[in-house]
Amino acid sequence: MIRIKLFLFIIALSFSTHAQNIQDTAKKDQQNINEALLLKDQQQQKIDSLVKIQLKNELQSAAGNSKKTTELENKLRQIAISDSLRKIHQLEKIQVLKKNAKGYPVILNTDTLFYIYVRTGSFNAMERADAISKKVEKLYEDPFYKADSLVISPNEDSYDLVYKNNDILMSVANLDGLWFAKSNEALAKEYLQTIKQSIDAERKANSLVNWLKRIGLVLLIIVLLTVIISIINFLFKRTASFLSSKRESYLNVLKIKNIKIFTPEHFEKALLRLNNIIRIAVIILIIYLSLPLLFSIFPETEAWTGTLLGWILSPMKAALNAVAHYLPNLFTVIVIYLIFKYAIRGIKYFFYEIKLGEIQLRGFHADWAIPTFNILKFVLYAFMLILIFPYLPGSGSPAFQGVSVFLGILISLGSSSAITNIVAGLVITYMRPFRIGDRVKIGDVTGDVLEKTMLVTRIKTIKNEDITVPNSMVLSSSTINYSSHTKKESQGLIVHQTLTLGYDIPYKDIYDMLTRAALKTEYILEDPKPFVLQTSLDDFYISYQINAYTKEANKQAAIYSKMFENIQNEFNAAGIEIMSPHYRATRDGSAPAMPHAIK
Repeated sequence: MIRIKLFLFIIALSFSTHAQNIQDTAKKDQQNINEALLLKDQQQQKIDSLVKIQLKNELQSAAGNSKKTTELENKLRQIAISDSLRKIHQLEKIQVLKKNAKGYPVILNTDTLFYIYVRTGSFNAMERADAISKKVEKLYEDPFYKADSLVISPNEDSYDLVYKNNDILMSVANLDGLWFAKSNEALAKEYLQTIKQSIDAERKANSLVNWLKRIGLVLLIIVLLTVIISIINFLFKRTASFLSSKRESYLNVLKIKNIKIFTPEHFEKALLRLNNIIRIAVIILIIYLSLPLLFSIFPETEAWTGTLLGWILSPMKAALNAVAHYLPNLFTVIVIYLIFKYAIRGIKYFFYEIKLGEIQLRGFHADWAIPTFNILKFVLYAFMLILIFPYLPGSGSPAFQGVSVFLGILISLGSSSAITNIVAGLVITYMRPFRIGDRVKIGDVTGDVLEKTMLVTRIKTIKNEDITVPNSMVLSSSTINYSSHTKKESQGLIVHQTLTLGYDIPYKDIYDMLTRAALKTEYILEDPKPFVLQTSLDDFYISYQINAYTKEANKQAAIYSKMFENIQNEFNAAGIEIMSPHYRATRDGSAPAMPHAIK
């Protein structure tokens, strides 16, 4: 299918090219036909001129013969009418030719003297222009050239420019005069004056004295250029020395709060490199701008002056025009940015007041304020970019749109997991399963929450280990928050421990001892009072669970350790052994399996 389409495209292109060639050939043929008709009219005009002379002679000889005189006058009148109509037709054909005609320059060295548009005899316009250019150049190179020897010689129907009465430079015929709407004599004089002035100017410009002057100017420009480059090098060398001497002052410049972005040595190196790049750029620019000045001195290279300047001025002009045309769009972008900037400031103030508790909304928690503001800020900035995008320079170009689509594809393909974590972070924010500083257990990780971001949650364990948990994992795992009931309005977290004791010990005594041990533990609350639960009646022992309230969920390890110490002390002082490992109640005389009471 692709080959067929390619084949059809080639055929269509061939037909199009062929049709264009046919059209160009038709235009050229029509132009040749019009020129031939004009030449035919010129020949007929010559014949009519001869006939008119003959009729005038016959009219003089027929004096007294009224009939013949009237006949001859009618013939002369008909010839005059034909000449008028022919001239009108010639002007119409000239106007048609001017629409598609191409002028060919007559050149001396690099200067264009005038243009040739019409043919003469068997020579077309291009051949005429080339022949005239060669003859003018021959005159310019003639060491014995005299301007007075170049004169105009009239012929029957044209005017010739002749040098020394034998060398014809060119002929100015009726078609030339008709083309410029001038008489042949006036146009010939104009061409003669132009040729003389150009030859004199070129011979004078290329004289030995002028060449010596030009060489002197070149040497002077080179010397001045050398001096200017030396001054530039000196100034930039002083700038480099100044930068090196002020290196230590960069410490305060390159700080954001208390963070050093670069060391003074790095910044010095960067500034010195930038200084050197600017120096080289300035020198290159000075040398480049001096080239048009040098080229303008010599006629052979003078044409390059405008070209070299155009290479710099054209881009600068285009850039300035682009900036000027972009100013309305720039003002629109600035207005849109300022509107969104101050709108975001107002929204920020509103949500920070909610965070501080100055503004209260029913059902909206204070810790939702900053995340909600961040979401709104992102949405507003995205909407601002959508509004600004059409006003950016080049936003409508296919290249700009292609790059935008390409970046969008890269972001969508490379950020799928990041987007998942961002969405999970938003859900976690509004679920409020924990806050900064809470003691939590997420999966197998237990510790204090250090940071909540849009992507991850950072947890510090009791062993001072920082663990980074992706928000998607937090959302998909079960989360235990030990700190959620330790606030002022809550009773506190219940710490608990199960131990086994024999059936021979009264449970009320056990309740008292466990309660006393809990109350002796630091960070355990007296109100609500600790309580004991029997969790199972096993074959050899009873399982008792001590439950106590605390407001310090982040110190569970220390609380449990101290409570275990106090339980052991209480039971050892009462002479009660804790049934771990198992012991039977019936004794065979062995000593009790417990340590001596602590005094």
